[in-house]
Amino acid sequence: MLGICRGRRKFLAASLTVLFVPAVTWIYLFAGSFEDGKPVSLSPLESQPHSPRYTASSQRDRESLEVRMREVEEENRVLRKQLSLAQGRSPSHHRGNHSKTYSMEEGTGDSESLRAGIVAGNSSECGQQPAVEKCETIHVAIVCAGYNASRDVVTLVKSVLFHRRNPLHFHLIADAIAKQILATLFQTWMVPAVRIDFYDADELKSEVSWIPNKHYSGIYGLMKLVLTKTLPSNLERVIVLDTDITFATDIAELWAVFHKFKGQQVLGLVENQSDWYLGNLWKNHRPWPALGRGYNTGVILLLLDKLRKMKWEQMWRLTAERELMSMLSTSLADQDIFNAVIKQNPFLVYQLPCFWNVQLSDHTRSEQCYRDVSDLKVIHWNSPKKLRVKNKHVEFFRNLYLTFLEYDGNLLRRELFGCPSEADVNSENLQKQLSELDEDDLCYEFRRERFTVHRTHLYFLHYEYEPASDNTDVTLVAQLSMDRLQMLEAICKHWEGPISLALYLSDAEAQQFLRYAQGSEVLMSRHNVGYHIVYKEGQFYPVNLLRNVAMKHISTPYMFLSDIDFLPMYGLYEYLRYHVWTKGHAPTNFAKWRTATTPYRVEWEADFEPYVVVRKDCPEYDRRFVGFGWNKVAHIMELDAQEYEFTVLPNAYMIHMPHAPSFDITKFRSNKQYRICLKTLKEEFQQDMSRHYGFAALKYLTAENNS
Repeated sequence: MLGICRGRRKFLAASLTVLFVPAVTWIYLFAGSFEDGKPVSLSPLESQPHSPRYTASSQRDRESLEVRMREVEEENRVLRKQLSLAQGRSPSHHRGNHSKTYSMEEGTGDSESLRAGIVAGNSSECGQQPAVEKCETIHVAIVCAGYNASRDVVTLVKSVLFHRRNPLHFHLIADAIAKQILATLFQTWMVPAVRIDFYDADELKSEVSWIPNKHYSGIYGLMKLVLTKTLPSNLERVIVLDTDITFATDIAELWAVFHKFKGQQVLGLVENQSDWYLGNLWKNHRPWPALGRGYNTGVILLLLDKLRKMKWEQMWRLTAERELMSMLSTSLADQDIFNAVIKQNPFLVYQLPCFWNVQLSDHTRSEQCYRDVSDLKVIHWNSPKKLRVKNKHVEFFRNLYLTFLEYDGNLLRRELFGCPSEADVNSENLQKQLSELDEDDLCYEFRRERFTVHRTHLYFLHYEYEPASDNTDVTLVAQLSMDRLQMLEAICKHWEGPISLALYLSDAEAQQFLRYAQGSEVLMSRHNVGYHIVYKEGQFYPVNLLRNVAMKHISTPYMFLSDIDFLPMYGLYEYLRYHVWTKGHAPTNFAKWRTATTPYRVEWEADFEPYVVVRKDCPEYDRRFVGFGWNKVAHIMELDAQEYEFTVLPNAYMIHMPHAPSFDITKFRSNKQYRICLKTLKEEFQQDMSRHYGFAALKYLTAENNS
């Protein structure tokens, strides 16, 4: 795709001609310095609205979305009613009032209408448990690897955050994929009084790789065995959770159970609720040794300091080596080894009531763990079938799970009353920047959006990419909202190369997108498409933030900066990869493009916004421009200021698909203040360009005044 001009050592980047329906857009080629690497561009010949926004492209899509949202709301309403009825049937609880501690019977929440049902009565153990210090930090360890498990962790964390009243410290044993996803998620989530530490799961593989394991969790399913060695030596206790857990109560209640441990008890576990360890599930079924029904390790309370003193590492290794001589492999990963150790050392276990791990696999005794919803505390989807598992009350459990799955995570950004959060430099800087804004400024909301931190979930679906050996590969970059979802299949059919997409969605819409993608043969057959969810917040469509997110997470040397409404011509991917073009400057000339057989140069002009192919290290889009207007124009101006050069490609084009006017362009046309603020932001951008690029930037002011 890119060629090198040896005389001036300039890189060439390409820009495409785009065919509208009925208008035409161009494909351009950028040339920049050899050291910095530069872009390629594609720009419309005529100005037409084409950025994906909120407005549905068809009434049918809008109605489908509205129906689904109403269904979710109705399911949640029924769930709240069921839980409220359960609350009325449960006995009343004494509520304490302490200055430094609180009763475990006491419920909390940020959404009173929902919490009134879920929390009420969920602290129904006989007698009052020992209190937990009001601001005591609760430590939680989770092993997480891969794309799917990362999604599961988010739902688990939501359920914990929804009920919690204490600071939380999550210890995530994660592979490189999960770390990248979850580190970005928590950094952008910015939940007060929550700390995250990561531990490299790949470095731990050698500790357990010698154990053959048939369980679907693979090698990562064995890593809970090495937590005493992995977690900080000064950490005394931790709650260990599987990723397929949903909390229905405050996790502090479970933390308080540590106070009940006596003597040499170092493991808190719930009895296994299936007949697996009884060995009677089928003929010649031979499970690992266990005490009675055995114990399930989806929820574990670990007294780390005592385990270390007992030489836990040596204990489980010797047991595993001995049993593997006859069993040859584990069937249930770490659970088999935990149970074999407990069989020999039953004094290690404090048996938790079974409502702390209601196991929803097929053929379990889980129904004996609760008589009412008020008894539920932790739900464990420990069947490979997950939400499709057979259970008499599975619909209720599924609705509870979906409540958190689709719950707006932004609502969980709440301070803990009376518990100061640790100082966070990013948060402090953000508050400082916001405090410097003038709230009386008529354009305040526009300016504030630039500093809004949007919760971001990278690689929402499985992603694979094999780097090209010739170093010419190019990724298509675009952004969209729910109303442009129908464009995805067409783009995947037209562009076989890697794609990076930023999707602006609510939590509920993200799940609808997931179901849509999983039901599409076209999308599921493509593993080189990175879907990055940027969660909705605020009143503007953050178009340039979305573009920056998609640009930042590409794996190729070059990227094709497009919009979701533009359909690449068939073969465009290969054309961009293997053609070399010359650099240059000249005005766009549609008549010339129609007859051109070789690339030709173009110059920057006012309001120029081509679609371009550029190197991955090109400047980001300016976040001050949100919604409609100047979001691409400003970016092209910055590229020109940095001496990128544009070349039109004669045999490359895209088709602009027709669609309804976007929500933002409607606001632009109908709202005078919107237009005034956009003009103000343009002027401030041009002033910033003059300060940054000096005399060279004067042409932009002159061109704007003459346009």
